[in-house]
Amino acid sequence: MKPFFCILSAFFLLLGLSVCSAQAAESGDAGQPSSAPKAKILVAYFSATGTTRTLAEYAADFLDAELCEIVPETPYTPADLEYYTGCRADQEQADPAARPAILGDMDHLAQYDVILLGYPIWHGQAPRMISTFLERYDFSGKRIVPFCTSHSSGIGSSDTDLHALAPDAVWHSGTRFAGDTSREEIEAWAANLELTPSAVFDLERRTVLLNSGYEMPVNGLGTYSLHGDVCIDAVKSALASGVRLIDTASAYGNEEEIGQAIREAISEGTVRREDVFVTTKIYPGDEMEAPEQSIQSCLDRLGLEYVDLLLLHHPDRNDVRAYLAAEQFVRDGKIRSLGLSNWYVEELETFLPQVTVTPALVQNEIHPYYQENDEIPYIQSLGIVVQGWYPLGGRGHTEELLNDPVILEIAAAHDVSSAQVILRWNLQKSVAVIPGSSNPEHIRENTELYHFSLTEEEMSRINALDRGEKHDWY
Repeated sequence: MKPFFCILSAFFLLLGLSVCSAQAAESGDAGQPSSAPKAKILVAYFSATGTTRTLAEYAADFLDAELCEIVPETPYTPADLEYYTGCRADQEQADPAARPAILGDMDHLAQYDVILLGYPIWHGQAPRMISTFLERYDFSGKRIVPFCTSHSSGIGSSDTDLHALAPDAVWHSGTRFAGDTSREEIEAWAANLELTPSAVFDLERRTVLLNSGYEMPVNGLGTYSLHGDVCIDAVKSALASGVRLIDTASAYGNEEEIGQAIREAISEGTVRREDVFVTTKIYPGDEMEAPEQSIQSCLDRLGLEYVDLLLLHHPDRNDVRAYLAAEQFVRDGKIRSLGLSNWYVEELETFLPQVTVTPALVQNEIHPYYQENDEIPYIQSLGIVVQGWYPLGGRGHTEELLNDPVILEIAAAHDVSSAQVILRWNLQKSVAVIPGSSNPEHIRENTELYHFSLTEEEMSRINALDRGEKHDWY
């Protein structure tokens, strides 16, 4: 357990000051892999009698995690806990809307990837103090591991009932412990937790650290349907506007133009090679039947010495073979990271046990009318970044999406375009975006996503637009 706590002295608590802190992770030099992400863990707990505190301390010790007490503004007295007498605890638990106030703030929660959330069981449920905690802070993309203490009852539905209070978190199944649980039992439980961190988006630096150790820009340019001089001009315009992620594929038939545009931008002093993150893909069928040749052909057409990210474009009967071949290119230094495109939960559950290197990224169709609300948390829970193609709706659907009344209203409130609202919505869900365009003004506009943010209410309104409406067959 690290040598400081978020359980404060009475003096600091009365001032409402927070003394929890954590060091920011250091990033590697540009173009060089940083250490693979390691989960930053917080054990947050509410304990009225000290029972839950003891087990929380055991877990924090074992996991080398920070320890943080959720402190009620009005402490609970023994009389408050005389159950079935109409006491304070009885009244709060009987009222689903009850939200006892928390003392101080915990804005430092943004620093953590995983939160172990401890509480006692009161009348078969988590104390309403836990509801206050979950509603007060943003847990998007974080993994929450609930555990409770109880002398008799199990955890029951106490953890699942909490999910709606932090719907964008990745929830683990909860575990119940008796009050006299030993340190050894807690350590055995903690040792078996899968605590791979969800990739954390750094919107100040506009990057995300992949599990391969390389940083990737969180917004870029998709180049599907761009060819010839139009493609070259679009890529150079994007690079001049600050875009540093270019997405292509063998199937797009434009890798040569992409490579030419980047080389010209390098020679003109616009960028350095290490500043540009290049993604390409190999396609099912013939390309995955001969993956070594197909991957080398991508490298040759691009002419950029190495590829930052190679994706398998779709599942295929040879996809495992193709991915294992790509792993050798990573070992040879010709490819830096690997990923998948158009893979969903069922496909991932079959595919992942057969490969050695965990994909760094999964790229799927994602937009407000097709939100993948089941797939995204699952993928992120594996420490894999999610990237959305067709973020603005895709062919034949963009106009409808950009003119959706909810999107238009939110855009007007921030004095931005509908496209900017949609792209920002993705980023705030920790989904990277690669909108496609050949229009220099649209390309520039699609990079200007960092001077505003959407409120929780606005995010919820866009979330409510989901139709499950897929706009392409992939």
